Amino acid sequence: MTHFAAIAPPFLSHLRAFEAVAWTLTQRGHRVTFVQQADVAELLTLPTAGFAAIGAESHPPGSLAAVVRRAAQPGPFGIRRVIADMAASTALFCRESPDVLRSLKVDAVLADQMEPAGALVAEHLGLPFVSIACALPFNREPLVPLPVMPWRYRATDWGEQLNLHSSRVYDRLMRPHAEVIQHYCQAFGLAPRSTLSECLSPLLQISQTVPGFDFPRHQLPANFHAVGPLRRPLENEAELNLPIDPTRPFVFASLGTLQGHRYSLLRNIARACKPLGVQLLIAHCGGLNAAQAARLQGDGAHWVTDFAPQRAALARAAAVITHAGLNTVLDALEAGVPMLALPIAFDQPGVAARIEHAGVGLRLQPQLASPARISHALQRLLSEGEFRRRAAQLGAQVRQAGGAVRAAELIEAALGTDGQRLEVASGA
Repeated sequence: MTHFAAIAPPFLSHLRAFEAVAWTLTQRGHRVTFVQQADVAELLTLPTAGFAAIGAESHPPGSLAAVVRRAAQPGPFGIRRVIADMAASTALFCRESPDVLRSLKVDAVLADQMEPAGALVAEHLGLPFVSIACALPFNREPLVPLPVMPWRYRATDWGEQLNLHSSRVYDRLMRPHAEVIQHYCQAFGLAPRSTLSECLSPLLQISQTVPGFDFPRHQLPANFHAVGPLRRPLENEAELNLPIDPTRPFVFASLGTLQGHRYSLLRNIARACKPLGVQLLIAHCGGLNAAQAARLQGDGAHWVTDFAPQRAALARAAAVITHAGLNTVLDALEAGVPMLALPIAFDQPGVAARIEHAGVGLRLQPQLASPARISHALQRLLSEGEFRRRAAQLGAQVRQAGGAVRAAELIEAALGTDGQRLEVASGA
C-alpha cells in the first residue's frame, strides 16, 4: 500500500480529475490524502480519500470564494490578480506542506502540472512524484503554441518564431509566479527553474488528452502517457430525465463551473437555437439566478438548470456548445459529439484551436458570438456530417485510452509495490 499526497489547484475541474485517479488508487488498496486550503474540503466528493488543511492564516476558511471569482473573470487587467493568486498558492504549498507530508508519512506525490509546488516539495523531501496534466499539457516544443495561445499549429519558421515571442511575453506576465518557484528552488537546494514546464516529473507524466486531439508532438519524453479523460465510472452519474423528442436535434450548452454566470452569452446561445428548431438544454452551473434562468427559456432554451448529468446529456446530443474547457471537450469527444467552442480564458483558446485542428467542431470568439453567428455555426455542425464523423473517430481513441484505470496502472508500475522508483515503459 502506497500513501499518496494529492496536490492540485483548488478548482473543480482539476479536483474532479484528481478524484478519479484517487478513487481508482484507493480501489486498488492505496491511500490518498488531498492537501489544500480548508475550503477545498467542501468541494471534494470522495469519502475514501483523506484531507489535510493548510493555510490557516494566509488562506483561512471563506477565502477561496474570492479566488474563484477572480479566476472566473480574469479579463485583460484581472489576469495579474489571478497570477498573484497562483503565486500565493504555490508559496503556501512550499511553505507549509513539507511538514504536513512528513507527519502524514506520505510515500509519493500526485502533482498537478499547474501547481509546481507539488514537484518542488516532493523533490525537497526526496519523494517520487507523478505529474498529471488536467488541462492541456504544458510540455514546451518550438512548433507547439502554449496552451493559452489561440492560434493554429504552423510547422513553419514563422510559426516557430510566433511561438517563441509569445512564450517570452507569457513568461514576463508570469514573472510573479516564476519568482516564487525560483525562491523555493533556492530554499530547498534544488536546481534552478522558473516555469511550469521545468517542474515536470522525470518519473511519470500523465495527460488526460489523447494524441489525436493535440497538435503534432515530436519532443515528448518517454515517460509521458496520454490516457484520456480522468473520470470515475459512468455508473456513478445520474440519468438525464428529460422528455427529448427524438425527431428533433438536441443541443447541450454549458460554459463550465467558472463561466456559467455569463448571462448575455447564454442568452445569445438560446436566441441562436430558437430559429433552428432544436431542443436546447443549458446548464449554468449555479451561475444564474431563477429570473435569469426563466428568461433564457423565453429566449429559446427548452430546459435551463444549474447542473446536468453531463455525460448523460452528451450521449443524447447532436451538438454541444461549450467554453472549450478540457473536461467538457473530452466528454464530448468520448460521446462522438461535434462542438461549437466559445473560449473565454486560461487554456480554453488553445483547446478551441485543437477542436478546429482535429476537425471536430468550430469556434467563435465570445465577444463576436452574436445569435446569427452562433446559429450559422451550429447549423453547419448539424448538417455537415464530416464534423460528426471526425468526432466519432476521435471518440474511439478517447474511449480506448484507458482513463483513470490506465493512469493508476502506470503509477503503480512507476513506483513499484514498495514505493521505489521503477522504469516505466514508453508509450502514448
